[in-house]
Amino acid sequence: MGLTTITAIVGKGKNSIEVDFLVDSGATYSLLTENVWRELGLKPMRTMKFSLADGTIIKRQISETRFEYQGLYGTTPVILGEDKDKALLGVFTLEGLGLMLNPFTRELIPMKMMLAKISK
Repeated sequence: MGLTTITAIVGKGKNSIEVDFLVDSGATYSLLTENVWRELGLKPMRTMKFSLADGTIIKRQISETRFEYQGLYGTTPVILGEDKDKALLGVFTLEGLGLMLNPFTRELIPMKMMLAKISK
């Protein structure tokens, strides 16, 4: 199994930063490193608990920011990383951009978007 990394632009207001992310299809939210979210001036909105792979429970603060990737734009919640946390791109952000990770090629591809319509 390979790793997938991408470069995306994150921003708030007129500030934006290019960030290298590890695409983590097992992560719900994306994570910004401390230096990035502080430079953007993001403020915590709430705190959530997360479980690490070894079962350890940690708390991290949540905010939101704008993402841009290959001409696609979206606003998404982000985890405000702490010391030694790495930048991750989670599925909430991917879906907000209309993308998914192809598990065979490890590439980001457009999602098939679905709607339901009530018929009379």
